[in-house]
Amino acid sequence: MSSVAASRLPADQDSDLSPLSVAGEVAVIARKELAPLAAAIDAGTLYPADLLRRLGEAGAWGSHRPSNGAADLRCAIQSISALGEVCGATAFMAWCQNTLVWYAANSGNPALAGKFTDAAATGRILGGTGLSNPMKNFFGIEKLKLKGRKVDGGYVVRGALPWVSNLGPDHWFGTIFEIEGRSGEIVMFLADCADPAVALQPCKPFLAMDGTGTYGVQFRDAFVPDNHVLAEPAGPFVGKIRAGFILLQAGMGIGLIRDCIAIMNEVAEPLGHVNRYLQQQPESFQDLLADLEAETMVLARDPLNADDGYWRRVVALRLNIGEAGVAAAHAAMLHCGARGYLKSHRVQRRLREAYFVAIVTPATKQLRKMLAQA
Repeated sequence: MSSVAASRLPADQDSDLSPLSVAGEVAVIARKELAPLAAAIDAGTLYPADLLRRLGEAGAWGSHRPSNGAADLRCAIQSISALGEVCGATAFMAWCQNTLVWYAANSGNPALAGKFTDAAATGRILGGTGLSNPMKNFFGIEKLKLKGRKVDGGYVVRGALPWVSNLGPDHWFGTIFEIEGRSGEIVMFLADCADPAVALQPCKPFLAMDGTGTYGVQFRDAFVPDNHVLAEPAGPFVGKIRAGFILLQAGMGIGLIRDCIAIMNEVAEPLGHVNRYLQQQPESFQDLLADLEAETMVLARDPLNADDGYWRRVVALRLNIGEAGVAAAHAAMLHCGARGYLKSHRVQRRLREAYFVAIVTPATKQLRKMLAQA
């Protein structure tokens, strides 16, 4: 997000910790502290745990906690977009951290909510989400990879998830298992990466974003106590949190598109005489971005809305943002020409990050399937 992006927040967002001040502070941290780290995060030589905790102290992970049965994601999305304008990998980690808070804050388990919500919202606990496989399962794409059996005081869980992000040896994440012998009965819980029965396995190098703390996770008969269960049964809970899960991803794409527009404008003076012949121009993307942001802010006011029409709008928005991100990054690459083909130019990083936004769960193809079935 640019230095003026925080001013785009609706003026009626006011509280003891002003969302305007939170988004503005995140934008300052992004420019001053994150920008010098972006290349290292992209290359996988740095996982920015200290920065994530610093952002938590600034309020970046706490603005979307529900209150009196309502929630507002606008500040959280603006904060993610501020990070995404500088570093797509960090915007993704911000989404992971915000989903962890979203799960804990919406849980009907008071022991869990009391223990984890504030700690995750302030960055004292870091972590993310392992819902890629379950989200695919809900729409007939994959089988659930985790199984659990009931024991005294909780469950014993086994299985493996291929990719879970924003993790480390002291982190937590939310995911789902199916109860053994009871097909379709699912439980959502928080997993403790410090548990010796929860093993983090390094992944092969990715095309981009290797500094996101992404691991394969194996559950080797890991005990999950009842006070770590987010929801049982998990189906209604997933229905409650699913719109927020997807809407928070909008910040990744919005920030990326904004920087792609900036890149095109940066090369306008030296290359404008020939770039004007390209079909896609920054002005058209600026108009598109304004429309996407406006729709995002409308939907983000009411993420607990259970209406089917609202859900379809959320899915359609997420699809449009992912496709617009790929188009904007592609256009920025063409506007840069040969100078953008250098590894040192950020436009090639933005192109790789754009493809990530388009394939992270729910990916473009899944979103299209979801719309077809909605």
